[in-house]
Amino acid sequence: MSAMPREISPDIGVAALGEARLWLGTPYRHQASLRGVGCDCLGLLRGVWRGLYGAEPEPVPPYAATWAESAAPGTDPLTAAAARNLVPVAGATPGPGDVLLFAFRCHLPARHCAIATGDGAMIHAHDHAAVAEVALTAWWRRHLTGMFRFPEDPYEEPVATVSLTPNASMTLRTVS
Repeated sequence: MSAMPREISPDIGVAALGEARLWLGTPYRHQASLRGVGCDCLGLLRGVWRGLYGAEPEPVPPYAATWAESAAPGTDPLTAAAARNLVPVAGATPGPGDVLLFAFRCHLPARHCAIATGDGAMIHAHDHAAVAEVALTAWWRRHLTGMFRFPEDPYEEPVATVSLTPNASMTLRTVS
């Protein structure tokens, strides 16, 4: 698969949201990422990435539906992958196309992701349902653990890598 990005909107969030809306109605299928055929929440995010840039940024290993519960103590694989490939977003209000991460228990790592619409809703794939646009309710907001944005140019060199703990780091990129 080519790593050549296609021409995208000057506003990456609007472009990401447009890609996500193409997936509406795609049935839920664990580990899948094929628009109109099946995807899970990560498969939706991967599909939007491919729609924006072409090749995915890194291979995704097989994972169980309960992968977050079995993650090594003190690790958060979904957040770590987001930090490697997306741009962290500060603030409390997600914008169009922002990637939202959720943890369903306070002591567990993030295990669900969605794409914000910017108007109090999000697009996500959820167990036993099709990809849908739903309200970003108080329940979802309570479980929100991180917000990220798709990079303008995922192939540009990072500005810096910062060590967060002895086993975790975050790559910083400039956001215009």
